[in-house]
Amino acid sequence: MPRIDDGFRGFERRIEREVDSWRVRRKDSDDKKTYDEVFDKKNLLRIYKLFSDGVIDTIEFPISTGKEGNVFRALTSGGVFLAVKIYRTSTATFRDMAKYIQGDPRFKGISANRRNLIMAWSAKEFRNLHRFTEAKIRVPRPVACHENIVVMEYIGTETSPAPMMKNVVLDDPEHLANTLLEYVRRGYQDAELVHGDLSEYNVLMDGEDPVIIDVGQSVLIKHPLAEELLVRDITNVARFFSKHGLDIDVEQQLREIRKR
Repeated sequence: MPRIDDGFRGFERRIEREVDSWRVRRKDSDDKKTYDEVFDKKNLLRIYKLFSDGVIDTIEFPISTGKEGNVFRALTSGGVFLAVKIYRTSTATFRDMAKYIQGDPRFKGISANRRNLIMAWSAKEFRNLHRFTEAKIRVPRPVACHENIVVMEYIGTETSPAPMMKNVVLDDPEHLANTLLEYVRRGYQDAELVHGDLSEYNVLMDGEDPVIIDVGQSVLIKHPLAEELLVRDITNVARFFSKHGLDIDVEQQLREIRKR
């Protein structure tokens, strides 16, 4: 372990003050437990490296809390907002993680212990974000990855993060559905990836534009689960938009997506 110098101790006190301020505002004992798990000594050292490397300058506040980890809004020294996703390595529920990683040649030989899986998952999300971005699919732009931490573009305004698709009134559901289906097609044909968990919970609305998030579980189209996950993604899209009066033919969409 690297020597914890005075700079790190100052950084540690700074983070503790920030976390304490979040606890005071939220007054939630569950949040306190969560933040204690996220900001343990090892994670503080990892965050410190991101500070030292100039990736981020300030961690502002939590955006979301999940079973696997937390997302925080951060700020660069140049005043650019970023999102920092920190996967928990001690209490994360990753029972199904291995099935998404095994069979991916990019992570061949990864052992199935918790720490290795979580580090591989973080790297996988970062690399998937790159592939989706290169295929012109709107996802958060990847910025950096260090062990169990992924830094990416922040989606939202100065005052609040972007809402999930499930929580907004849709002005043009048909256009939105067509955009998401086109993203699935590009993902399959150009990025050679299947999202694997596409739903109204994993799409943020940046104004009128959908942004697909949580791509850690996304698999290459040659993965043994790819076709099953593709069907699930399209079925989820059809189910959600049926509530908005759209009738999406799942089988027809699958035929179009599979054309290469």
